[in-house]
Amino acid sequence: MTTTTPLISTQPIPGQFWQWRGEQIYYVTAGESKAHRPPLLLIHGFGASTDHWRKNISELSQEFQVWAIDLLGFGRAAKPAWTYSADLWRTQIHDFITEVIGQPVVIAGNSLGGYTALCVAAEHPESVAGTILINSAGPFTSSTHPKEPNIFQKAVGQILTGFLRHPIGNSILYKFVQRKSFIRNTLKKVYVDQSAVTEQLIDEIYRPSCDRGAPQVFASVFSNQQGEKVDVLLGKMRCPLLMLWGEGDPWIDARSRNEKFREYYPQLQAYYLDAGHCPHDEIPTQVNAIVHNWVKEYCRTVG
Repeated sequence: MTTTTPLISTQPIPGQFWQWRGEQIYYVTAGESKAHRPPLLLIHGFGASTDHWRKNISELSQEFQVWAIDLLGFGRAAKPAWTYSADLWRTQIHDFITEVIGQPVVIAGNSLGGYTALCVAAEHPESVAGTILINSAGPFTSSTHPKEPNIFQKAVGQILTGFLRHPIGNSILYKFVQRKSFIRNTLKKVYVDQSAVTEQLIDEIYRPSCDRGAPQVFASVFSNQQGEKVDVLLGKMRCPLLMLWGEGDPWIDARSRNEKFREYYPQLQAYYLDAGHCPHDEIPTQVNAIVHNWVKEYCRTVG
């Protein structure tokens, strides 16, 4: 009797480039199109890339056509001196779905990628058959009047924003956060399984940070205003929603944040996992199984 082992790969799948608004966008694809089963589109988080899905693509592509894309400004994508925002990435992803994939997708995103996925699902429901958010970022509208920042807090915020926007200040800060030691320490704080923080993972995050234009992307992301509020986006969304939460994430209170999502989208399904901020990379076999079963049950296409 033979047993089948999970097809988990630690090597990135070679990809190709798509020209968008005169800029090069990198993406990878694997698997064949399936009847009555929408393709999956995977979107990485801040500072990551398509490489961050390498443990998911190979296994999921056995049952689905899988796509993964670099957001403009990250990974192998171009890094022009543009203003980076959720609106920009939402448009990029929607254009990719319509121009390259050519059919509605189940869109999955981690952290910043989750927020981008939610923006696409809300603003372009015709292009999204299902949404999977993994430790998703994004602001909610406060249910109460937020406490007005005091003069000191306002001053610090203004100084930090000015520091990021000034070429010299941004360069100093960027060189600090770009270091491999900083990347390694940050990952170890947000991964429960320390063995998942490999030199390969660190290199995959460090390498794009050396590209021309990367410091300006960093400054733009952190000095521009937040996008549309999550509760507003949820009010526009119509497709099935799956929430995956790594409970060991020090940046997110998974239980309370999920209840906030449920307040505005009661029909969502949620799983709490023994992982940190990036469960798809830390416990890929478990995440892949949940995604596989959920998509097959709730996201069948018609026709």
